Amino acid sequence: MDRSTVGLIGVVVTLLLVFVRVPIGVAMGAVGVCGIAALTSWNAAIGISKAIPYEIIGDWNLSAVPMFLLMGYIATAAGLTQGLFAATRIFFGRVPGAMASSTVIASALFSSAAGSSVATAAAFSRISVPEMLNARYDPALATGTVAAAGTLGSMIPPSVLMIVYGILADVSIAQMFMAGLVPGLLTAFMFIAYVTLRVLRNPSLAPPDPTRYDAAAKRQALLDVWPLPVLILGVLGGIFSGLFTATEAGAIGAALACVIAALKRAMRWHVMRQALRDTAEGTASIFIIVVGAAIFSRFMSFSQLPGAMAQWMLSMTDSTLAMILAISLIYLLLGTVLEGISLMLLTIPLLLPLLEAADVHMVWFGILVIKLLEIGLCTPPVGMNVYVIKSALGQRVPLGTIFRGVGGFILVDLCTLGLLIAFPQIALWLPTSLGTAT
Repeated sequence: MDRSTVGLIGVVVTLLLVFVRVPIGVAMGAVGVCGIAALTSWNAAIGISKAIPYEIIGDWNLSAVPMFLLMGYIATAAGLTQGLFAATRIFFGRVPGAMASSTVIASALFSSAAGSSVATAAAFSRISVPEMLNARYDPALATGTVAAAGTLGSMIPPSVLMIVYGILADVSIAQMFMAGLVPGLLTAFMFIAYVTLRVLRNPSLAPPDPTRYDAAAKRQALLDVWPLPVLILGVLGGIFSGLFTATEAGAIGAALACVIAALKRAMRWHVMRQALRDTAEGTASIFIIVVGAAIFSRFMSFSQLPGAMAQWMLSMTDSTLAMILAISLIYLLLGTVLEGISLMLLTIPLLLPLLEAADVHMVWFGILVIKLLEIGLCTPPVGMNVYVIKSALGQRVPLGTIFRGVGGFILVDLCTLGLLIAFPQIALWLPTSLGTAT
C-alpha cells in the first residue's frame, strides 16, 4: 500500500469518527498518531505526538486567541455591549424592518468585540428576537436575521477563525483582519438590503415601529454605547496603523476592556472570574483541536497525499477559477456537517500544496474560506447558530421556522461569495492600500 493511499484512508477514518460524534481534536490526533506509526514506526509517532503540543502551544501567534476571547468576555460580562440594539433601533427606526436591520448593525458592532459568531448569535437571540416577536415580526424573519447576522463574528475582525487560518496558512494575521473588514461590512449591507426589500414587498412581515425618538433620546443612546466603539477603534486602529501587531492587539484589547469596565464601574470580581473561566474553557477547547490537527497535518506530510491531490487536481484543469469553485463546493457540503474550526483544520493542510502550485493569493483564499464557514453556520443539519437560537427560545419558535427564515440569507451570502470570487480586490483593497498585501 503506497503512502498516499494510507493518507486517504486516514482522511476517511477521521471523517467517520467525526460523524459518530468523536471530538474532532481527539479524532484527528488519534488518526494522526496511528497514521505516522503505519508509515514510520511507533517510536517516531510517540516522539512526534510528544513534541507537537509544546511546539503548537508555544507559538506566539496563538496567544492572540485567549487574549481576544478574554476581551470579548470582559466586554460582554461587564455590560459594555448593552444598549447596542436599543441604540441602533433608535437611529434606524424609520427604515422598513427597522428592528431586523438594527439587529444586523448591532451584531456587526458586537462581533468586533466578541470575535465569535456563536457568541454573537447567542447574545442577540436573547436581546433582539423577543423584542421583534413582541412587535409582531414574522418569526422566520426575526430568527433568520439573528442567525445570519451572527455569522458576521467570523468575518469582521478580530476573528478567532482568522487567527487560526493565519497560523495554518502562514499568512499575516493583521492582513487577514484588514482583508475581512470590507467583506464583513458588505455582508452586513446586503443583509440589510435583503430585509428592507422583503419588508417593502410584504409589510406584514415587520410592522413599522410607531415610536418617535427625540434628540435627547439619541444623545442618551450614544452615551450608553460609547465604550464599544472606543474598544474597537483602539484595537483595530492600532493594528491597521502598525502601532502594534495583531498578536499584541489581543492583550491590549483585553487590558483596554478592563480599563473601560473600571471607568464604567462595572468591573467586579464576579465579572472577572466569569470572564477568566469562559476564556479558559474556550481556549482549552480550541487548543485541543489545534494540537490534534497539527498531529494530523504531520501525518498528511508523511503520506504525501496533499502533493498527490495537487498534482491530480492540476492535471484535471488548468483553470484557477474552476479549482476555486470546486473547493468552494466541497466546503459548502462539508460545512453542513462539520463545525468551522474543525473543517478548516482538516482541510487547509490538504489544500496548501494545491493552492501554492496554482499561485492563489492566500489572504484572499482565507476570506473565501471564512465566508464559506459562515454559510455553514446556518445550513442544516448542523447549523450551529440556528441551534443556539433554538436553545435560547425554547418552544417559542420551531426549529423548522428558524431554518426557513435563514434560507434567504444563505442565498444572499452565496451572492456575496460570488462577488468575492469575481472581484478579489473587495478583500485585498484595504491591505493593499495600507501597503501590507503582496
